[in-house]
Amino acid sequence: MTDTNTLRKGYVPSSFGQLHYAESGTGEPVLLLHQTPRSWTEYLGVLPLVGAGHRAIAPDTLGYGASAKPKGRHSVERFADAAGELVEELGLDRFHLVGHHTGGVVAVELAARFQDRVASLLLSATPFVDEEKRRTASGHGRIDHVDPAPDGSHLQELWDKRRGFYRAGEEAALTRYVVDALTVLDRVEEGHEAVRRYEMEARLPHCDRPGAHASLGRAVSAGSLPVTGACRTATDLNAS
Repeated sequence: MTDTNTLRKGYVPSSFGQLHYAESGTGEPVLLLHQTPRSWTEYLGVLPLVGAGHRAIAPDTLGYGASAKPKGRHSVERFADAAGELVEELGLDRFHLVGHHTGGVVAVELAARFQDRVASLLLSATPFVDEEKRRTASGHGRIDHVDPAPDGSHLQELWDKRRGFYRAGEEAALTRYVVDALTVLDRVEEGHEAVRRYEMEARLPHCDRPGAHASLGRAVSAGSLPVTGACRTATDLNAS
């Protein structure tokens, strides 16, 4: 069982309000961005593993977890604005960047902005958003939405929506998902909607730099993270 007792938690100020993060270890920073509607707890078991050799940092995306929840429509660009402020407040001059699903899309935008300060970019289960996906976005069904019911049956409904993604024995992880979703239940779909609006194809060329791939293997120990690719091309992402 992974030891999570070494985790440290904190807040940094931002123009949106306070941003929460958890971290483990010291050394070269690795910034881990979660999917929505999750929080830093998506990386609960990963932080100590990466923290064994690096400074592993998992923030709560703006609007999720314990981070500030400003009014106004969510967007990938606004998520990246907040993440960028966190990078500066933590003094991360150069860092490895990891993103899962929504976090992967935010990582693309962040890498496009920080460019040479990003030592490597690692994307897990990250969708490729192009004009076709944006055009057909309105046809997507709701993923995590449930209507609160007086008898609490919406809790079972929320559990059942994600049950298939977790193996037997992983109920604690599924419970963390339910808690995260309930925390933002009134806006639970907005992260998915933000991804479907994002103009990713225009930003990818700004983050795919020679040498970024080579450093990835040194960023994390093999097997530490569930990954599907690293700074892949638009064609590779579209095939996922």
